[in-house]
Amino acid sequence: MSDDRTTVVVITHGRRPELLRTLRVLRALPEDPQVVVTDNDSRDGTAEAVARLFPDMTLLTPGRNLGAVGRNLAVEHVRTPYVAFCDDDTWWEPGSLRHAADLLDRLPLLAAVTARIVVEPSGDEDPVVAELRDSPLEGPAWLPGPALGSFLAAATVMRTDAFRSVGGFHPGLWLGGEEELLATDLLRRGWWLSYVPELLIHHAASPVRDSTARRTLGLRNTLWFTWLRRPWPSALRRTAHLLRTVPRDVASLRAFARAAAGLPWVLRQRAVVPPELEERLRALERARRTSAARRYVG
Repeated sequence: MSDDRTTVVVITHGRRPELLRTLRVLRALPEDPQVVVTDNDSRDGTAEAVARLFPDMTLLTPGRNLGAVGRNLAVEHVRTPYVAFCDDDTWWEPGSLRHAADLLDRLPLLAAVTARIVVEPSGDEDPVVAELRDSPLEGPAWLPGPALGSFLAAATVMRTDAFRSVGGFHPGLWLGGEEELLATDLLRRGWWLSYVPELLIHHAASPVRDSTARRTLGLRNTLWFTWLRRPWPSALRRTAHLLRTVPRDVASLRAFARAAAGLPWVLRQRAVVPPELEERLRALERARRTSAARRYVG
């Protein structure tokens, strides 16, 4: 049976085959969700193929690569209470969107639920699943799974109003670990995030990716988030830890240089979290130091 509570948002850039596969799966879901696609200035005929093969879906073509902010643009077109984020190389398991909507219907302080991720074609769990499952954060008993301090945009269903209330993804971060800032601002407003293993999303990693460039962006954004929201003792400690532990190569040097270049706007927008939230962020920081999914390599 169809379910009109959730819209799926997908961003893409130069991955036409992967995107078309994902859209075919989304079209076949029993929930029959509305789908909004933001094409971040692909040059491989992506937009033309989507318009031709999926005319029932909403296609946005901003004419430039907006990165994660392409999701903000898509959410402007969402009219459902919930939005499911999905990358062009991930797709939702049948029934998961309905289950997520049921949970959000029932739990008004729950902002988002993140699914278990399996890697295709092997069917193995993504390494980040262990981090989600073993989250060190404590939460209220009513949570449907472990409390989270962040989420994965490729595998999360969120309240549309909650997303809009914090302004969506920050345009300064563009792409790469952009979820951490948004999640922290949600937690600051009293929302809860949860991992729900009964929800499932599939990930077939696209071969069209520059892992080194992604590492540079991820490290830069980690530094920016730290300087934007953490008290200075914690920010300096985390910065020093990264300096000691990241690979000593051109990519890391570039990440620190770009982060330093952004300090003027970061300091203008700096808004430190309250002490109780900082304690949760410190617990997450300690846990992530041993996470196989949090290594700035590649």
